[in-house]
Amino acid sequence: MTTLLHLDTSLNGAHSASRAVTAAFRAAWEREHPRGHVVYRDLAADPVPHLDADGLSSDLRETLIRELESADAVLIGAPMYNYAVPSTLKAWLDHVIVKGRTGLTAQPSAAGTPVTVVASRGGAYGPGTPQEGHDFVQNYLHYVLGTVLALDVSFIVPELTLAPHVPAMAELVPLFERSRADALVAAETHAKSAAARVG
Repeated sequence: MTTLLHLDTSLNGAHSASRAVTAAFRAAWEREHPRGHVVYRDLAADPVPHLDADGLSSDLRETLIRELESADAVLIGAPMYNYAVPSTLKAWLDHVIVKGRTGLTAQPSAAGTPVTVVASRGGAYGPGTPQEGHDFVQNYLHYVLGTVLALDVSFIVPELTLAPHVPAMAELVPLFERSRADALVAAETHAKSAAARVG
């Protein structure tokens, strides 16, 4: 039985751009693996506690690590909040990164697992934009997931998600709509690719 580990972190519920794309990915994954299993954690609704001394050897930490190690693919909704990842996602990462087991070792225990990150953001941060260089979501997650945990990381980046809600960004709505449409298509493509890797 195949297993998808799905994490959402957006606070915006049904209005969330990242949740719309992770839902599209999950739907495509489930069509490819109708008898598979999805482990779902909504870290906004049910956050894991920040790691403390007691948590270093807690049952919860072991549960979270085993969920990662047992997954055939991982899906993470990671909207940009104040230029970085949500603190709830950082808390989850603090639990699952264990030196000598999942990370910082020659053979991390979940190495090679495909992980798709939906890194939505309210503005545009690509080359040539005024905010270029101020995205601390993709570079951080690429290093932590791809280098420390040795997962096979790919990103889907819906951007300009604030355009429909901020009058000053009204002229950017068509670009937002194109980005959203591209992200939904990418979600299905990434899901099929990840599903094919696990048979």
